[in-house]
Amino acid sequence: MPFKHRPYDGSSQPFTVGLKPIDEEIWLEADSHLLAHLAEKDRLIAAKLPAVFRAEKDTEAAQHEVLQLICDNLSRYNSSVYQVSPDRVSFTGANRSVALQNDPALLTAARLVQEDLVIMRPGLDGYRLVAACLCFPSSWSLAEKYGQSMTGIHESVPGFNGNRMGQMVARVFENLSVDQILCRFNWSIYPDGQLHHPEARQIPVGSSEALLAKMFLRVERQTLRRLPESGDILFTIKIHHDPLSALNGCSGKSGVALQLREQLLALDADQLAYKGLTQGRDVVSEALEALALDADC
Repeated sequence: MPFKHRPYDGSSQPFTVGLKPIDEEIWLEADSHLLAHLAEKDRLIAAKLPAVFRAEKDTEAAQHEVLQLICDNLSRYNSSVYQVSPDRVSFTGANRSVALQNDPALLTAARLVQEDLVIMRPGLDGYRLVAACLCFPSSWSLAEKYGQSMTGIHESVPGFNGNRMGQMVARVFENLSVDQILCRFNWSIYPDGQLHHPEARQIPVGSSEALLAKMFLRVERQTLRRLPESGDILFTIKIHHDPLSALNGCSGKSGVALQLREQLLALDADQLAYKGLTQGRDVVSEALEALALDADC
């Protein structure tokens, strides 16, 4: 189902913390794109491993914690898709299985789920990125962010380090308990449907009708949970990317288009630049307004 998550519907605001608790049962999301996304992960891991996987040497135990947490969750809550045994995970109705003894364990874990996996560890300047399998970044590079603190990672995010947002996130990290799972969303608009997007994007100027046929609405579903033994924090990122043209067949498309347009128009200059919409905001806004008007006819 396209547009499953709609963080632009007024339930949260862009560039805010927006973390909410969720249950273990819905921590991980497997959808109809599971095998395609995992195949793309396999391709990226084989073709450009240093770009999508990095880990400090003393993170092996934490990596195994992540793998165990994921296997336990899949076995308990998604046994219709996954068959989990002590040494292997197989996929129902698919010619795919993943051996669990292979190291690095975080890489093995990432090949089981659509989510990207990032391990954050306390450091002198706050929590820092010490290990990650990041195949589907949204305009950021693992090579650039690896080893950095939260401050460094979010240096380009408008308002993160200059106001309360960064302080609030730091407190969340410090106070997160093992029995909590927190979730938040980001949205952005991209000029293509590629999953692997480490480079900055910019929506080009053009006719709204032509751009609408190419643009994708990209939603990041992010979760946080503390690893019970190491005390590190696991950050997961699941990408939902739907063509904006799919709104034509979407139930309630007028409301979706208008809600997205309202948040788009509310972005300030720095926020627009961060989202790559400085030049393209007006044409995207026009396209969304036309969709809404068409639905009301």
